[in-house]
Amino acid sequence: LGSKIKPFDCDITRKSGDVQRIQIHIDAERSEAGEVVTLHGICQDITEQILLERKFLQAQKMESVGRLTGGIAHDFNNLLMVMVGNLQLLEQMVDEDEKALKRIHAVIEAANKGSELTKRMLAFSRQQTLEDEEIQVDDLIGSMKEMLTRAIGGAIELEVIAGEGLWPVATDRTQLETAILNLAINARDAMVDGGSLTIETSNSLLDTTYCRQYEDLSPGAYVMISVTDTGHGMPAEIIDKVVQPFFTTKPPEAGSGLGLSMIYGFVQQSGGHLKITSQEGKGTTIKIYLPKFGKNAGENAEKAENADKAPATAAADVVTTEEPASIE
Repeated sequence: LGSKIKPFDCDITRKSGDVQRIQIHIDAERSEAGEVVTLHGICQDITEQILLERKFLQAQKMESVGRLTGGIAHDFNNLLMVMVGNLQLLEQMVDEDEKALKRIHAVIEAANKGSELTKRMLAFSRQQTLEDEEIQVDDLIGSMKEMLTRAIGGAIELEVIAGEGLWPVATDRTQLETAILNLAINARDAMVDGGSLTIETSNSLLDTTYCRQYEDLSPGAYVMISVTDTGHGMPAEIIDKVVQPFFTTKPPEAGSGLGLSMIYGFVQQSGGHLKITSQEGKGTTIKIYLPKFGKNAGENAEKAENADKAPATAAADVVTTEEPASIE
């Protein structure tokens, strides 16, 4: 009876389905005899505070993992260079021994595969070299359609929905192609019994309300590339883990666990944003946001602040709210 009431939290679900975290402070007013006369309560909405804290901790974790991954990748790549160099010298010394040459070639091939893994690790840590150029995303996806159709197989229906008047972006063409292909293959693996894969593009304005939930994301105009499958989906508790290096939901030897981490690093290094939403049994949507490129790019933040001030060149979706189960 004489102890102080500690603040406590509770969740409130609104009619819209949004869940708010409320912190309740209760203070007791007592009589001279020490009896409780009145209770005074204060309710404080701490939903945004909790969200910001979680995103900050996630960003710190990803930054730490990125530094560690980048350091390991550099050291490992240096070792591989020494190995390949000595193997090439050894190859010249035994050029008449076919059995020895066969074994040397096998080791060189394995070392080259290891080098490819280090490149993916460097992509995650945002330490790779990008060759940026102006790209029309719809043209790039259109040129990939035949390759994507072959990659996903005949049991999966591919639909490409091109955005109207899509803005150009400045990014590495090869890395973007690799990212889209990786997402398509991941979607194929999630639809073992067939299904549909939809790749959609649009212009998007990310406003301050949305961007402050993420570290290093500025309000402005972006081109969105969405890859949606009708596969088995992912549970909410692993979505924050799927972009970490070597994390995979696939069976052993079915993947390196570096595909999504490479995409994450490439998008971050390009000044963009990666968003993942998924629901078990209903599929997964992965959205890549890349900054608009052009002379009007400096007006991006102002345009994103007002939904009625859409760019004159094309329509754009205004993204203001947070969707569940996502990662920056």
